[in-house]
Parts: sequence; C-alpha cells; structure tokens
Amino acid sequence: MPIGTVRVWSEVYGQGPNMFDASGISAAVAGIAQGAASFAKAAADGSFAISETGGRALLEAIREMRDWIDSQGNRLYVLQQQPQLGSSYGAETMKPYVQQVASDQQGFVTMLKAFRNSLDEAEQGINDAMGNYRHMDTGISKQYTVEA
Repeated sequence: MPIGTVRVWSEVYGQGPNMFDASGISAAVAGIAQGAASFAKAAADGSFAISETGGRALLEAIREMRDWIDSQGNRLYVLQQQPQLGSSYGAETMKPYVQQVASDQQGFVTMLKAFRNSLDEAEQGINDAMGNYRHMDTGISKQYTVEA
C-alpha cells in the first residue's frame, strides 16, 4: 500500500474496505493556493471585477472558513502529537506514522495551513476586484451622464 493511501469501510453500501489515495489532497490544496494567487494577481492588474453584492458573499464565506480553521488550533496541535496507542510492537510501529500523516510536508495540518494562507490571498483578490468593479461602473456611468 503506497504512503498516503488509507483503507476505509464503505458505510453507504456496506461494500467493505475501499481505497482512498490521500496523495491527491496535497495536489488539490496546491491547486487551490495557485488559483487564489492567480485570482489575486488578476484582480490586482484590473483584469477581473466583481460586484459589491457578489464580493461581500464571497468575503463572508472566506472569513467563515478562515475563522473555522483558526478555531481548530488545539485540535490541530493534538493531531501533530504522537498518539498514545500503547506499547505493543504494532502500536510502536504506527505511532510515528500516524503523527507523520498529520504533520509532514503533505500532512493534513500542513495542507490546512496552506489552504488558510490561500484564503488571505483570495480575500485580497476579491477586495481588489470589487474596487475594479466600482471603477468600471463609475467609468461606464459617466458615458451616460447628461450635463445640463
């Protein structure tokens, strides 16, 4: 079984163990982070705009996700500690592996922190895009303003 693969019991259909390849998670988070950086860059250079209403909805979702991640500090700390599994050979073998799954370069906590950082970039991008929209809206409305 490759590293990053986890066996899970399918509770939906009771079909027995299924394989879940967790290595795709790090690629997904890296893609999200890259997308947030590209989004922020596009908004900063004026090639993307979003309305105030749409921007506020996105900002609220980003802030709620960021607040949830920030509120998980104690739980994330516990995940990074070596679990107390006992002293059997199997337990001693699994202890460092379980800790590694949470905190190595592709670990859950590492990926969650990277995702958290990408939320900051996305928030900045949305704020810039809202400014672009206001600027664009003002420019267009001036074309239709009747001067007396």
